[in-house]
This record gives sequence, structure tokens and C-alpha cells, in this order.
Amino acid sequence: MTETNPLVGPVVAAAHLADGAMPALSEMEFALTILGNAFQRWMARCMGAAGLPGLAPLDVLILHATNHRGREKTLADICMMYNIEDTHVVAYALKKLEGLGLIETGRRGKEKTVKVTEEGAAACRRYREVREALLVSSIKGLKFDEAEMSGIAALMRTLSGQYDQAARGAASL
Repeated sequence: MTETNPLVGPVVAAAHLADGAMPALSEMEFALTILGNAFQRWMARCMGAAGLPGLAPLDVLILHATNHRGREKTLADICMMYNIEDTHVVAYALKKLEGLGLIETGRRGKEKTVKVTEEGAAACRRYREVREALLVSSIKGLKFDEAEMSGIAALMRTLSGQYDQAARGAASL
């Protein structure tokens, strides 16, 4: 890991926030922002290279979620999985994916379900091939410690819970 340069200070987007009690959190927020934007750009471009140009990053995530473990999902399952509050954006993406023939709908009791079609599963496989060739091979060349990467991912999931709790607190002010 790199350390903060004492001549520059923490690398942040909002120095006024880094002046608080935890500058490292401001560094994390800035890193998450630029990583998130790069990741979203990557998802859309990777899926385009896999033969489905024009999908938004959320569409790509939802297609992968629908393909996950080969089981049908509900709207609530997908929203829970990605911590999405606005169910309308997920419903819109599902409708778009269904219109493209990548998923199909069904029913489980009163709930509407979605599952990936063979065409959708094939798109996910092509995405994986492009990802392995362009991204995974490049990152493996950096020789990151995979256990450390998993630890960072666990930290990020833990932080998401802290942000959710703080958001609930802010909503009650």
C-alpha cells in the first residue's frame, strides 16, 4: 500500500472534508469515486466488446446478477444484492434486458421472477472472455496479493453498512 505524501497531504477531492478527524476516510471516498466511475465505464465497454453495445453499467450488473448461479431472481433479490433503493431503475433495466431477449420473466406465487435466457448467458460468457483477456491478465501482471484484495473488498462491504447507518441517521435529522 502507498502512504500519504507529507508534502502533498491526502489525495482527496474535498480538502475541507479531509481536514476533519479522519482524513483517510476522505481518501477512501475519493478513491471509491474514481474507481466506481472507471468500473462503470469498463462494464459498458466490455459488454460492447462482447457484442452488446449500448447497455448501461446497471444493465450489465443486472444481467450478471440474473445469470448468477443459474437461479431465478426477484426484483427485491436484485435490489438487495446491489443495495439499490430505487426499485424503478432496476425494473427499467429488467424491462430493457427482457426486450433484448437476454432475460425472461416468470412467477413465484405473486412475485414476478426473472431468469437469464441462453442468449443472456452467452453474453455473460463473452463478457467473461473479454474480461479475462483485457482486465484480469493485466491486473495479474501487477502481482497484487489476492488475499489482500479480498480483505479490501471485505472492508468496503463493512464500510457500506456504516454509510447506510449514517444515511438513516441523516434522514432522521
